[in-house]
Amino acid sequence: MQWTSILAIYFLFWVFSAFFLLPFGVRTHEELGIERVPGQADSAPANFRPGRLLIRATVISAVLTALWVANYVNGWVTPATFGFPIGPY
Repeated sequence: MQWTSILAIYFLFWVFSAFFLLPFGVRTHEELGIERVPGQADSAPANFRPGRLLIRATVISAVLTALWVANYVNGWVTPATFGFPIGPY
């Protein structure tokens, strides 16, 4: 597998991880007991921490990419595992 392919897979896992992690750990102003700004949506987050999100997404995507590459090298899960036909049709 080429390093550019690994980088592309890492980027895809990173984006998916970041979007998956967005709602976790975020609290609204009402939950934290903080006064809202006039015109602010009720569901607006009061404690959004993008740095923490980036670090978590980076770690998770690195682990997922390592598992993907290890599976690619060792062939643990293949299309035959799920009953897909392999070879010429």
